[in-house]
Amino acid sequence: MSRDNVNKVFYAESYHPIQAGSIDGTDVLPHDNAIYRALLCSSAGLYDPFGDSKVIGDPYRTLFVGHLSHLTTEDTLRKAMKRYGRVKNLRLVRHIVTGASRGYAFIEFETDQEMRRAYKEAHHSFVDDSEIIVDYSRQQLMPGWIPRRLGGGLGGKKESGQLRFGGRERPFRAPLRPIPFDDLKRLGIPLPPEGRYLSRYERDDSPPARRKAPAEREETSKRGRREERERSPTRRAGSHRRESDSYEPRRHHHRRHSSSRDYSSRDLPRD
Repeated sequence: MSRDNVNKVFYAESYHPIQAGSIDGTDVLPHDNAIYRALLCSSAGLYDPFGDSKVIGDPYRTLFVGHLSHLTTEDTLRKAMKRYGRVKNLRLVRHIVTGASRGYAFIEFETDQEMRRAYKEAHHSFVDDSEIIVDYSRQQLMPGWIPRRLGGGLGGKKESGQLRFGGRERPFRAPLRPIPFDDLKRLGIPLPPEGRYLSRYERDDSPPARRKAPAEREETSKRGRREERERSPTRRAGSHRRESDSYEPRRHHHRRHSSSRDYSSRDLPRD
C-alpha cells in the first residue's frame, strides 16, 4: 500500500462486527470477546433492529445524542436541541431499575432538514458542561447494525480495549498493508474503497438520504419544471413573439398567392 494513505480515512456504509473492531477495516478475526458476541448475534439473527417497542418516530428525522451528563434532564436537552429545529419527540434513556440517565438520548425533529442541521452543528457542542456527540439513527438505517450492549456499536474509550471504528468519531484508516481480499469476501466483510479514501479534514459522514418513491420523484420533477417556467416569464413571452412573427409572413404570402390567382383568372379569354 502507498504511504500516501497515512493520513487517509474512510467510513462504514454497513456494519460488520469484525470490521468494526479493526482500525483499518481489514481484520478477518475477532480480537476481543465482545466482537465474538456481536458476531454470534449477527450470524444467528438474534438482534432485530425493529423489534424495540421504545423506538418510535421517523428514523430519517431522528438523532442519537451521546456523552450526555448524567445530570442532564429532558427539559434541558430539549431546550438545547431547539436551537437547531422543532423537536417532535425526545427520549432520554434511563436505567430500568434506578431511573438514572444512561448518558444518551434519541431526538426526533419535525423535518429531515432540521435533523440534518442538528447532525452537522450539534456535534461536539456542550450541554451542561459535557461535550456531546451526535449521530444518525444507525439502529434503523445502517445495514447489519449491532448495538454496543451486544458487543457492537461504534466509538468507545481506549481504556475499555473495545474500540469500534467506521463512524464519524473514529473512521477507518486507509490500509497500509496488503488487503486480504479473498478472506474479506469469504467472510462477507465490505472491502475498503481503494482509490477513494478521504483526508482527515474531509467529511463524508453525512446521514443517509431518504429514498423517494417513484410517484414522489415524479412530483418533485414536475414541481421543478413548473418553478423553472415561473422564474422565466420574459423568455416565454419572447418565444411566443418569435413564433407569431415566423407564422405571420406565411399567412400574408398565402393571401397574396390567392389574390394573384383570382386576378389572372379574370384575364382569361372567354369563348
